[in-house]
Amino acid sequence: MSEPRDSQAVTITILDKEYLIACPEDERHDLMRSADYLDRKMREIRDSGKIIGTERIAVMAALNIAHELLNGDADENKGERVDPAIGQRIRSLQNRIEEALYRSRQLEI
Repeated sequence: MSEPRDSQAVTITILDKEYLIACPEDERHDLMRSADYLDRKMREIRDSGKIIGTERIAVMAALNIAHELLNGDADENKGERVDPAIGQRIRSLQNRIEEALYRSRQLEI
C-alpha cells in the first residue's frame, strides 16, 4: 500500500477571486497551469459581454473546455479524439444553455 502524499495549500486566482486548494507538491505546477487556463477562458467569456454572473461564466467555461477536449482542440490536449456524436451533443447543449442564459438575461433587464 502506498503512503498518502503530503498536500500543501496553494492559492489560485480565478476572475480576481482567490481560492485555497490542497494539492500535492508534485501536482502544484499542473494545478497552477489549469487555474491559469480556466481564468483565461472565464475572462474571455466575461469580456464578450454575453454572459453575466460568475456562476454562469464558470458553466460556459466548463462547457467550452469540455468541447475542446472532446474535439481535440485544446492547446494542451494530448489524448485521442472522442466520438463525434458526443462532441455534437455538447455543442447542442452549449447552444441551448447560451439561449437560456440570453433569455434569462433579457428577463433581468
